[in-house]
Amino acid sequence: MASWETVELPQFKGVTGWEFTELKGFELTAYPTATAGEFTDVEPVFDEPEGAVVLRQADHGYERVDSAVSEGPLVMPLSQAVEEYGELVDRHLGKIVTADENAFVARNASEWEGGAFVYVPRNTKLDAPVLLDVLQSQEGTALNWRVLVVLEEGAEAEVWEQYLSTAPGLVNLVVELVVGENARLRFVSAQELDESSFVFGTQRARVARDGKLDLVVLGFGSGNGKIFQNTILDGEGAEGKVTGAYATRGRQHLDFDTTQEHAAANCNSDLAFRGILGGRSSAVWRGMIKVDPGAQQTDAFQESRNLLLSKKAHADAIPGLEILADDVRCTHAAAIAQIDPEQLFYLRARGLDQEVASRLVVEGFLAELVERFEEGPVREALSAALERRLADVLG
Repeated sequence: MASWETVELPQFKGVTGWEFTELKGFELTAYPTATAGEFTDVEPVFDEPEGAVVLRQADHGYERVDSAVSEGPLVMPLSQAVEEYGELVDRHLGKIVTADENAFVARNASEWEGGAFVYVPRNTKLDAPVLLDVLQSQEGTALNWRVLVVLEEGAEAEVWEQYLSTAPGLVNLVVELVVGENARLRFVSAQELDESSFVFGTQRARVARDGKLDLVVLGFGSGNGKIFQNTILDGEGAEGKVTGAYATRGRQHLDFDTTQEHAAANCNSDLAFRGILGGRSSAVWRGMIKVDPGAQQTDAFQESRNLLLSKKAHADAIPGLEILADDVRCTHAAAIAQIDPEQLFYLRARGLDQEVASRLVVEGFLAELVERFEEGPVREALSAALERRLADVLG
């Protein structure tokens, strides 16, 4: 592979998918690779789930875990897994997200260290969730984070990850999710980086026949960046549910580029993103439902709804359809609006002041997203994270 330094960055308004995230003045080489850091206490996006298996990494510093003494699930740093289970890792690593996609992926492929590997063998269920805590503590450096999750046929697992920081820098991430036949994976990913940081990443899943993926994405921090989030339904009966939320303030800019690819017949996908934007912040959601030839009986839905809390906040919602089969049901919805003055009037007429009334409207807007989940730890964690971030955005 050619050195990542020779790969040109995508140019603003010159490359499809990068029209809204300007990289003018940004130099990937200006961020030296982080060394091993030390994990310190920092306010998390969500608390540690009860009974969770926890892996923590600070910059490029990680701790090895005890090697498995019998066949079974594996939860360990990816670097350690390459050494101890090289043949297993090699079958999957870099197969869904290839190193030649762009300069960011190329650098990640060259420089990742530590990372996380979660492997669940056939017909095995992880009783406890896995929590991946990632901390950037070295100012002005690049943290290249890599995750590989593999669920064999009939396996079940729940994996949470959160990106945190105590100093601004660059977080460059790649996540590959392999969901086998009739397997079930819930993957929760949240970032609340320093609001002067950059974040670029690719999160991609491949779901086999009758497999189910439940993906949750939260974007609260960073100052600029772009995340590609792709779900490939690769076998008949596969299902993909994606729920995303972002909340921005100041001059933050977040860009989410999602794809729901139906590569086989009789698959279902359901995607919902919601954002609240304050200050002079901006956000982009670009979504694509892609139905490949022969993927009949597709049922796909996508929506993006944005609530602007100030007159200077800005959002772009761009749904898209690319349908190459003739027996499908594909729908989308997009909306951008400010708080409805009639709703505020109704609440204030009943004795609530402006601040409380506005907060209730926003909470109701986000509540519909939380209600996509059944009662339990994920719903509670998502609700608490949104409530805390909302307090920050509303000031």
